Amino acid sequence: MTKRTMARTTADTATKASEAVKVAKGTTRTQPVLSPRALNRATLDRQLLLRRSPLSAGAAVEHLVGLQAQEVKPPYYALAARLEGFTPEELSGLLADRAAVRIVTMRSTIHLHTADDSLTLRPLVQPARDREINYFRKGLVGVDLDRLAVLARELVEAEPRTMKQLREALSAEWPDADPQSLAVAARCRLPLVQVTPRGLWGRSAQVALTTAEHWLGRPAEPAASPDDAVLRYLAAFGPASVKDMQTWSGLTRMRAAFERLRPRLLTFRDENGVELFDLPDAPRPDPDTPAPPRLLPEFDNLLLSHADRTRVIPAENRGRTWQANTFYCPLLVDGFLAGVWRIIGDALVIEPFTELTKAQRVDVAEEAERVVGVLHGEASYDIRFGTVIA
Repeated sequence: MTKRTMARTTADTATKASEAVKVAKGTTRTQPVLSPRALNRATLDRQLLLRRSPLSAGAAVEHLVGLQAQEVKPPYYALAARLEGFTPEELSGLLADRAAVRIVTMRSTIHLHTADDSLTLRPLVQPARDREINYFRKGLVGVDLDRLAVLARELVEAEPRTMKQLREALSAEWPDADPQSLAVAARCRLPLVQVTPRGLWGRSAQVALTTAEHWLGRPAEPAASPDDAVLRYLAAFGPASVKDMQTWSGLTRMRAAFERLRPRLLTFRDENGVELFDLPDAPRPDPDTPAPPRLLPEFDNLLLSHADRTRVIPAENRGRTWQANTFYCPLLVDGFLAGVWRIIGDALVIEPFTELTKAQRVDVAEEAERVVGVLHGEASYDIRFGTVIA
């Protein structure tokens, strides 16, 4: 783990927290209890959302262990919210130079990772991809999965292929199998990356795939160790429980890694008594630390990477960032989900869930203007409060 990942310390709130008692290895030990607000501020700090960071785009992507990238624009909005001096060209440049890639990793979703991370994190989550294939077994009767992986690799390394092209080519070999199941099996067995111009700001294209090794010109690397993955997760999302880390990664049976690391970690409890682990020198700001408003993209990992999401999403706002198959961009006010937003025509429209104070509306509008300025340059967008959810 790099020094970047472990950087920045602030006031530890453990001395202010109430205590819970744990019996472990025959001894009684007290564990401070962290409130949702204390967890909120700690997580926001590590997510670079309490104050904008001077990190480069590449360093931020590394620290955050990747960015959700189901669509093209979310990674750009994610970094615009987090970094000082960020420009979309910086992130596009990393993709164009193959220093970053878009690849299926955590939770079977597309993430934007540094090239180095793509070669170690993808093997780490391979057990989850193997389980995913099991859901498609009915469509893969008679298919030799090892043969499928070899053939699919030959196809995409000869030239990048769309999923449609991959389905058609594999169906020629196994005409009785389900075409979609064949393509999913190939995606699960191989580390397939989306080649540029897909993912470039203002220049994107349809998805075309090749292997990470072929695209990067480097051989596969050993999987990141579960212990290292836990440490990096805590640096970006902690304090957190075993189930939180499993939710983020899509992996199971991670308890053993936490137990191996226990002597190196601090432990806490949340208000429900769940044990939380953390790095000793990670920031845990005072719960009263101000949290400025932030406009995040849909699927931002801040909202998806814990089993218990109340540290960011109040119970009354759970499920309010999507409706049917439409997902909306979350608005944070005072560190918590407080509304949604999206660009509609020539306006950036903000819909708070409850009435904001005059000062909050001013701060939110200023943040929206900043986002527009960072990502849309000379384009003219009105900033207005209105209805986003249809």
